[in-house]
Amino acid sequence: MSSSSRFAEYALGHSELEMRRLILQAAALRPMTERLLRAAGLAPGMRVLDLGCGPGDVSLLAAELVGRSGAVLGVDRSEEALVTARARAKEMGLAQIRLLHAAADEAVDTVMADKRFDAVIGRFVLCYLPDPIDTLRRAVARLAPGGILAFHEVDFLDEFRSRPLVPLWQQAGQWLLESFRPTIAHPDIAGRLVEAFETAGLPMSGLFCECPVGGGTASPLYAWLAERVRSVLPLLLQSGAATCEEVGIDSLEVRLQQAVVAMSSQVAAPAQVCAWARKSCGEDSRLAR
Repeated sequence: MSSSSRFAEYALGHSELEMRRLILQAAALRPMTERLLRAAGLAPGMRVLDLGCGPGDVSLLAAELVGRSGAVLGVDRSEEALVTARARAKEMGLAQIRLLHAAADEAVDTVMADKRFDAVIGRFVLCYLPDPIDTLRRAVARLAPGGILAFHEVDFLDEFRSRPLVPLWQQAGQWLLESFRPTIAHPDIAGRLVEAFETAGLPMSGLFCECPVGGGTASPLYAWLAERVRSVLPLLLQSGAATCEEVGIDSLEVRLQQAVVAMSSQVAAPAQVCAWARKSCGEDSRLAR
């Protein structure tokens, strides 16, 4: 069976437009992911493996944290995404980043078989793996003594919220989630990270949850949600959940802003859960068996 067939297909594809959208999304998520990596203990000189690196945002962040004396290997099954990641790393002068075309779960065996890493990290990747707990277990076995696992996942079972209620915000969020959820292998993984880490043999060291929230005229969430709906529009129309006229994609961002401002509402997107664990030096020989 091929690598790609063993994964849930990424519903939004890997077009240039989608790469740009992911980069814009990453700018909003960076503070959460940076908090995770710092709390987990990423430090100068570390060797880091970024699973499912996409256009490179988490790899770039990790490279900044480990510095010139460290090294980051990002792996992704999309060559299109890696082209973008390589260009961005070169533009930023981050020579400590290397990028490899490989499926995330296979890289745990092939890449980690002959090189120990101080950290294995990822964002929005466990939800796509065919068996995330097995992948974590194999990563733990090959981590260097004292090594770190750190993952950032979105709760696909959560909802978009608004108070006071803004029907258009709720509807746009529902369009997005109903189109996206069927493409996710493990939509509940964000709510099961403690279980996943413990089953993989590395009890949780810490975790936190943050929710993107917004309101007023200047919130970036209107553009973010409108662009997410634009990305899934073909899936939305194909399923019959909405028509082009109902979505009104070209004016959706403006209408979201106007509706939220008119209600003086506070809006929120689904929760982001970040978790990390550290392997003790004494665990190495036991877990490697």
